[in-house]
Amino acid sequence: MQCFFVSDLHGYELRYQTLWEMVRQEMPQFVLMGGDLLPFGGAAHLNQHSYDNFVQQFMIPGFSQLKEAMGSSYPRFLLILGNDDPRYFEKDILAGETQLLWTYIHNKQWPNTPYDFWGYAHTPPSPFMLKDWERYDVSRYVDPGCIHPMDGRHTVQISQNLKYHSIRNDLDLLFSDRILHRSVVLFHAPPYGSNLDRAALDGQMLDHVPLDVHVGSIAIRRFIEQRQPLITLHGHIHESSRLTGAWQEHIGNTHAFSAAIEPPNLAVIKFDLENPNMAQRMVVD
Repeated sequence: MQCFFVSDLHGYELRYQTLWEMVRQEMPQFVLMGGDLLPFGGAAHLNQHSYDNFVQQFMIPGFSQLKEAMGSSYPRFLLILGNDDPRYFEKDILAGETQLLWTYIHNKQWPNTPYDFWGYAHTPPSPFMLKDWERYDVSRYVDPGCIHPMDGRHTVQISQNLKYHSIRNDLDLLFSDRILHRSVVLFHAPPYGSNLDRAALDGQMLDHVPLDVHVGSIAIRRFIEQRQPLITLHGHIHESSRLTGAWQEHIGNTHAFSAAIEPPNLAVIKFDLENPNMAQRMVVD
């Protein structure tokens, strides 16, 4: 039950090509991709080409070639989008799913006895303008310098009820009273107050208020503490592993891994569902 986990590729061609080659050589059963997949921020400027539609012009052809080359050894790719991914392109991600290239699991369960996989893409409010994948966290409070989810830019039509949505409520609805001790949950946001959500905000002030250096989700932290899934996977905060020296953390019995890393590197987390204690991170320049 060998798995790869990557996140925050930001549409960087070389990261995808490196991942595909590693998959071809090592043949994991599952590859989980934790959002920020498209070239609309982060490392996008490092590409040699520009794309009107990265999913249609790069991802679908590339994954199709990999699938043809690997045949029956082609792994199950499970993915979500992230806060830098315009939701406008979600329809193209769904088109790739119909071609059996990957499975899109935002706000869904993908059952695979004896393990279940779940996905959830939303992140707490940030200072960034794109709000397609942002939700209030546990209340309508936003940190200093952050923009309310209703006040930024959206690439798809939204409901005015968005102001009443929160990550906390979403997780309650998604997971209900299910037993999760054999579940893997793919998030984009990391849990608050961990080694995985540390931002480079040391000493910074806004209107004489010090900024919190931890920028993860309180709701996700509480969910992990209370529900104790086997494994949770996270991205979003590129510099966290550099600042803390850690890419994993135990929260109770849950193994929490982050694959976010600063460009141009790619971090690949390799883990076995039967033995997550032996997880390893490979960083490729």
